[in-house]
Amino acid sequence: MASKIFQPISFIFLIFILLAPIGHAKRSTPSDKKSSSLDSFKKLKGCHKGNHTKEIHKLKAYLEQFGYLNYPNKTHATDDDFDDILESALKTYQKNYHIKPSGIVDDATISKLITPRCGVPDIVNGTNYMQPRGKKHKSSSSNIHTVSHYSFFDGNPKWPSTKTHLTYRFLSNVPSYAINPVASAFQKWESSTHFTFAQVQTNQNSDLEIGFFRGNHGDGIQNAFDEKSIAHASAPPGGRFHYDEDDKWSVEPAADAFHLESVALHEIGHLLGLGHSLVNAAIMYPTFSHGEVKNLDADDIAGIIALYNH
Repeated sequence: MASKIFQPISFIFLIFILLAPIGHAKRSTPSDKKSSSLDSFKKLKGCHKGNHTKEIHKLKAYLEQFGYLNYPNKTHATDDDFDDILESALKTYQKNYHIKPSGIVDDATISKLITPRCGVPDIVNGTNYMQPRGKKHKSSSSNIHTVSHYSFFDGNPKWPSTKTHLTYRFLSNVPSYAINPVASAFQKWESSTHFTFAQVQTNQNSDLEIGFFRGNHGDGIQNAFDEKSIAHASAPPGGRFHYDEDDKWSVEPAADAFHLESVALHEIGHLLGLGHSLVNAAIMYPTFSHGEVKNLDADDIAGIIALYNH
């Protein structure tokens, strides 16, 4: 009797599964863990030098990860004291992101801290790559020289002049819906630079590789994916570009997901040698919000031209 009841129930359940909507355009894994961790910054609202607040060590860890903080005494790196060193680092962070450099954890600072970003740091070996350093380029429509805000990696690594055609491959863990957005991003860079790109099969050797990973996968690019970063890439000739598979990704703009092509444009910029930009409209600006769609900016193109004409 039990088996006779089970069969129609199983059949109905199977129909329900087949008719359920399929979210093929985005990862189904939620990023609640990331959100809750980043929300801890909200508890620091109003904090300033002299405070001792439970979550200050998380702010120190964030600023250290992206190059703003380097304590000689590592004990102070993990405590909850808001000291002179932290205040100086926070002011630099605020300046980089067009926030009044007060050294106070205000609403504007919290808003930027909880915005997901690329995993490549803003400051490397003490050099702030998000501040202009006298680079100038001539406007095509006038004789006015304007300061550019693009940057390069430490040591200005780039592909050799004989290497203008780059091949790329998708690792087997890349979902099928991500392939066209990434290919489109390569085409946009190709139309704006002297580079050409061609996709090869997963089992072939290539100059560049694209993959989806989570946690500490030991890729050697940068820190493991955590609540702060959504993607990262290596400088030339590293050639590795990885999305965080724990985040939600979309082909079209979606209010609860990151735009695959926009993030690909950013990370390909790193693969070619660009660092981060101070210009909010530039694709090389470090942060991305859900649903945000961006394209190549004049600052991005000026950076590539400057890097490869140097």
